[in-house]
Amino acid sequence: MKEQLLNLAKQRRSIYALGRNVNASEDDLANLIKETIKWAPTSFNNQTTRAVILFGDSHEKLWDIVAKRLKSEVPTEEAYQKTLQKINSFKSAFGTVMFYTDMAIVHRFESDFALYADNFKDWAEQGQGYAQFAVWTALAENGLGANLQHYNPLIDEEVKAAFNIPDNWQLRAEMDFGSIEAPAGDKEFMADEDRFKVLK
Repeated sequence: MKEQLLNLAKQRRSIYALGRNVNASEDDLANLIKETIKWAPTSFNNQTTRAVILFGDSHEKLWDIVAKRLKSEVPTEEAYQKTLQKINSFKSAFGTVMFYTDMAIVHRFESDFALYADNFKDWAEQGQGYAQFAVWTALAENGLGANLQHYNPLIDEEVKAAFNIPDNWQLRAEMDFGSIEAPAGDKEFMADEDRFKVLK
């Protein structure tokens, strides 16, 4: 069996020690991310996934927004300092992809295909999963690490104002990426017999 895709998937890990020792240009990385998302599947080919790709000051601005927003959510200063350390590790990366769902498209398909209306939000989430996995794997193929964060909906309004995000775009995840400064640890798996059935 050919295992090129499987081997690439094995390279895609949650890398938290990220840096800016990146040889690829911002334009090349942006094009890679855009093309990868374009080729990720969506239900009815409705293309609900949107992305905002941040580099430089814009990348840092996002994580400053996260840090400021969480200040009011963390109960103690000690806990906040730990949170801030984590956020600063994301800020130390080379860039961030903010993944969005265009809810206007979701609602249009709910109206146009009433028989399946209850499914389009779920299917849009599946589209998000495809796109996020594909981008993550494409970055890994090019020697870059990434991790996926979910500070939405806490930061939604601040981010929308800061980056001029359309009202109908719903933030689903934030993926910071950069050079791999330390590898991921070993990955553990549950027993196959608890997870899979093969029937013949």
